[in-house]
Amino acid sequence: MKRTIICLSRILLILLCYSLPAYAQQAAVNDSINAPFKAKNLNVQVWVKRFEVEGREVYDYRNQIVNAIGLKPGQQVADVGAGTGLFEPLLASKVGTGGTVYAEDIAPKFIQHIEYNARARGLTQVKTVLGSEKSIKLPADSVDVVYVCDTYHHFVYYQDMLASIHKALRPGGQLIIVEFDKVPGKSSAFIMRHVRATKQEVTAEIVAAGFRMAGDIPITGFKETFMRRFIKQ
Repeated sequence: MKRTIICLSRILLILLCYSLPAYAQQAAVNDSINAPFKAKNLNVQVWVKRFEVEGREVYDYRNQIVNAIGLKPGQQVADVGAGTGLFEPLLASKVGTGGTVYAEDIAPKFIQHIEYNARARGLTQVKTVLGSEKSIKLPADSVDVVYVCDTYHHFVYYQDMLASIHKALRPGGQLIIVEFDKVPGKSSAFIMRHVRATKQEVTAEIVAAGFRMAGDIPITGFKETFMRRFIKQ
């Protein structure tokens, strides 16, 4: 009987090791993708010309995107992976001076660029946050909406990042994902090479992290991008 109990204990221990939350054992996924943003010689203007240009869908339809989020005056929103700060003025206009826009990024020079532009435009509601590849560095229950635009495929520790986002959102808070729609046999070679997961895979990962998928947000003109809303559970 004692031997049986020991054997069962060993089996349970093995099963436990294999079923540990992925957050505790996750390895980086495509950890080279963020190398350009971590470079000390990063030239912000090079990325401004790349990100803020006609022909890039999230630039062309930026006003539609922000309108579709449904932000209200006084809310707190985090722009995770804010990059060159394209969306900060638009988000700031929606939450007003009584709200807050947290512009989060892992690149210190992007953060400095956003800070400079926010001061120049008098956007006192824009606050910058230097995050990491594992955390958005925001307190628990601090934001109503987390907005992630063309950045999810840069989550090399996506489970850690999703856990951090889930923690930062208030109960019932929203996670808005705008991402390349990777469709084998249809998407461009760039998307197939650059983007890790399909829309279905992205959705499964986010749902597994404690969110409910609340549906697609249609943006007229999108051809290679999707926008999807999730609710913190």
